[in-house]
Amino acid sequence: MPSDLPALLGDLITVNHRLTRVAAHAADSRESPAVWRTLSVLRQLGPIRLGEIAARSRISQPTATKLVAHLVERGWAARLADPLDARVTSTVITAAGNAALSAWRSELAEALLPMFDGLADAELATIRNAVDILRERLDGSEVPVERVPTAAVTTARVPASEPGRPAGARA
Repeated sequence: MPSDLPALLGDLITVNHRLTRVAAHAADSRESPAVWRTLSVLRQLGPIRLGEIAARSRISQPTATKLVAHLVERGWAARLADPLDARVTSTVITAAGNAALSAWRSELAEALLPMFDGLADAELATIRNAVDILRERLDGSEVPVERVPTAAVTTARVPASEPGRPAGARA
């Protein structure tokens, strides 16, 4: 491993956080960043339990409970009953949640366009290459600890017009 890799990865994380903050500020959303983070987790990991949402979104379980209730109320998520244990539910993103998350990501990108206007073709290729490398390294790295039985997905009461993505769906 190159000796400068830890510093480079630290810089990457710092710049990424800064880029996200700048874009979110420019887009001026009224939603909490936790909403978008949680929808991203649901989109990437499929139906997962509340404790896993809390862990992945880096929030407390009571906060996750309130957040999921908000997402369900907005129609952006649905709760799924576990066919093997009536006490257990999982949460899945709905089509409306997918659309909201996609719209938010488009807003972020649009907000950043002026900052990146005029990039040379070589710079664009470098960014494209970096994104491809990161995606390749990250794909499959976040597998939920608590997998939901497949039967729970097929028997869920998700509105027909807004089905959730199947487990393992990519963001």
